[in-house]
Amino acid sequence: MSSTADPAPQRVRHAGRAVEDSAQEVASSLPIRIGARIGIASNGVLHLLIAWLAVQVALGGRERADQNGAMQAIAAQPFGQALLWVIVVGFVAVVLWRIAAAIWGFGYVTDRRKRLMKRLVNAGQAVLFAALAALAARVAVGVSSGGGGGGEKPTGGLLALPGGPVIVGVIALGIAVTGVGMIYQGWRKNFTEDMCLRRAQPRARRVAELTGQIGYIAKGIALVILGVLVGVAAITYNPQQAIGLDGALKALAAQPFGPLLLIAIAAGLACFGIFCFFDARYHRV
Repeated sequence: MSSTADPAPQRVRHAGRAVEDSAQEVASSLPIRIGARIGIASNGVLHLLIAWLAVQVALGGRERADQNGAMQAIAAQPFGQALLWVIVVGFVAVVLWRIAAAIWGFGYVTDRRKRLMKRLVNAGQAVLFAALAALAARVAVGVSSGGGGGGEKPTGGLLALPGGPVIVGVIALGIAVTGVGMIYQGWRKNFTEDMCLRRAQPRARRVAELTGQIGYIAKGIALVILGVLVGVAAITYNPQQAIGLDGALKALAAQPFGPLLLIAIAAGLACFGIFCFFDARYHRV
């Protein structure tokens, strides 16, 4: 009597592979790749606006110098709402592309540990751009994300939980470590590893590398400051300390020589915004 293997597990495996192949095909499709490049460029626009708002803060203004403030500035312009929906579509495409990269990407990286780190970074980027897409959609439909500090409410909620200060402290450490990582990437120009800059003209390549280097370092410094503020909130049990990027930049402006330092960081954030346009063109998407 001949025995035959149960076909059910095979059907499940075949179905799983078919779903995976379909997901990879969608994530690598031309519309998603074009949308991802639009999303990266949109991130550049946001950083340019944040830089401009930060300069206004340095000069004594009360503008909100973060992604929410930048999107509110876009919404206030003619056709601003339509532009925000374009940004939403671009950010959603970035999310899909980053998820695919986190699961299947970076086959060209031979070092397994380095490939794993890049995939983890892309998973984090997917979460970040999902939040940005949600924020852009809220602003586009006219729902305010709240005024004031912009970060004390969620921090206050976390601090009220059992072990809340520890949770907030871990978040603060993560923010600060991310900032240090960006400073390191900027200093070493590691961001160029995922770009095809050899296709660029020599002058464009130099500008991309310079703006990326300055931009990564400046954004990293801003994140370190934010991480310190969130950490102080965890230590002192004071949610008013954790006030988001806007609060971090305004806290810097309140220090001796703070306005000059804030203008310098704003220039760096502007460089990061310009770099995003090169990244949209030359990133391995």
